[in-house]
Amino acid sequence: GSHDSFSYWVDEKSPVGPDQATAIKRLARISLVRKIMKKWSVTQNLTFKEQLEGGIRYFDLRVSSKPGEVGKETYFIHGLFGIKVWDGLKEMNSFLEQHPKEVIFLDFNHFYAMDDSHHHFLINRIRSAFESKLCCVECVEYVTLLYMWEKKHQVLIFYHHPLYQEYPFLWPGNKMPAPWANTTNVHKLLQFLETTLEERSRYGTFHVSQAILTPRVKTIARHLIRGLKNTLVRRNLPMILNWVKAQKPGVMGVNIITSDFVELVDFAATVIALNDLLLEED
Repeated sequence: GSHDSFSYWVDEKSPVGPDQATAIKRLARISLVRKIMKKWSVTQNLTFKEQLEGGIRYFDLRVSSKPGEVGKETYFIHGLFGIKVWDGLKEMNSFLEQHPKEVIFLDFNHFYAMDDSHHHFLINRIRSAFESKLCCVECVEYVTLLYMWEKKHQVLIFYHHPLYQEYPFLWPGNKMPAPWANTTNVHKLLQFLETTLEERSRYGTFHVSQAILTPRVKTIARHLIRGLKNTLVRRNLPMILNWVKAQKPGVMGVNIITSDFVELVDFAATVIALNDLLLEED
């Protein structure tokens, strides 16, 4: 999986999102501030298509309307606005059309400046993009690749909003817990990942291990120009990757693992290789 999967398209020329404090919105009238914001908001370099081709199958998504804009259009957002959600969904669908045995997880877990009418608009967009590829809510343990192939399903949508109850193809957010360490310290992160795996539900849910470091305000202030990738990610990714290599998949093991800048190391290939351990058990 990739963290803030859409952020390669965050645009410094676009307005600051409603996920930011009023003070930041005021500061961001200065174009240099928006350039710095972009350096700290972008967590991926690869487009959806490139991520899919590289083996990413879980996408972490935040969406927002544009306050003041006419209509109900929704956009990906992380500090600054990115592309329309519709454009991203179409890009993913064209990959799935070419690869009918591939399955993806789309986790819509943060919504900003959206009322019910925006949600219905977005949900209808999701339905239009994927149609019969959408897998309806089912007992998690039944959803094997074989099950998906037999039904010709390719997409599981997790929707962290009460409206999921009105649509059979929206899985509730509590089926995809993704505990967050919220630390800049790689040792604390790894300890957190271990602890949350031990506390993981044995049955009935998927589970995301967020192998990511989160900058604090003082981190950003000290390394303003360097940005997230050069300050936190490059230095710590090798240690994070070593933790991934030591994991086992399956019950009480890792399930989905997300990272920033997934192409900087052999992240996807390393996670995918863990599945071989399940074959050995069989």
